[in-house]
Amino acid sequence: MPVHATAVVDPRARIAESAEIGPYCIVGREVEIGPGTRLMANNYLDGMLRIGADNIFYPYSTVGVSSQDLKYQGERSETRIGDRNKIREFVTIHRGTKGGGLLTSIGSDNLLMAYTHVAHDVQMGDHIVLGHAATLGGHVQVGDWAVISASSGVHQFCRIGRHAIIGGYSVVTQDVLPFSNTVSERESKVFGANRIGLERRGFATPVIEALQTALRLLTRSQLNTSQAIERIRQEVPPCAEVDELIEFIRSSERGVIK
Repeated sequence: MPVHATAVVDPRARIAESAEIGPYCIVGREVEIGPGTRLMANNYLDGMLRIGADNIFYPYSTVGVSSQDLKYQGERSETRIGDRNKIREFVTIHRGTKGGGLLTSIGSDNLLMAYTHVAHDVQMGDHIVLGHAATLGGHVQVGDWAVISASSGVHQFCRIGRHAIIGGYSVVTQDVLPFSNTVSERESKVFGANRIGLERRGFATPVIEALQTALRLLTRSQLNTSQAIERIRQEVPPCAEVDELIEFIRSSERGVIK
């Protein structure tokens, strides 16, 4: 295992032989690092932190440190990170708290660009992109393939649905519909389906058109949400993705952005 002479690695940390620890990194005693993962330089890893295989941490990222939540009382909590993630410069990832299940979780194949913040108890899936300086408040849930563009802020307890894209500098205070293109101007609004993203990921044209119609009924028909859902059930060809959209709305606790 290549460990730079200037790195400080607790002897109780569990590090795979093929991992690499670069200059001036600090690795705490409860950290576990999987094979092929590389800490480039000046990374700080702390707490009960489990990192999978083939991740790369660019300089000055801080991972697994205690929460900024004022209710956090030092309870033992955990951070888990999957495989093949790219964690860019100055990213901060905080471990969970008692109020959120004691776990912050990041899946696999994600890109966290420079200066992004993942707060306590966030649950991220796979293939997600966080643009520069995007911020996830505590307890946020982000579905697979979502894109949160630069300098956007997501309020605590919000959910971001699968395959959604959020435009840059957006302020998100309610749940973001799956498959949607959502942008904040003076207020956040849905601008139809995330057509380009869905096409790139191989969704069939009839599915994209069904989602576009469903989102138009939700956001442009002047119907309330219950009325729009009823119209969707009557007029939109059934498919699993439209069912997922409706279930996402039904299960929302903060309400959804329309």
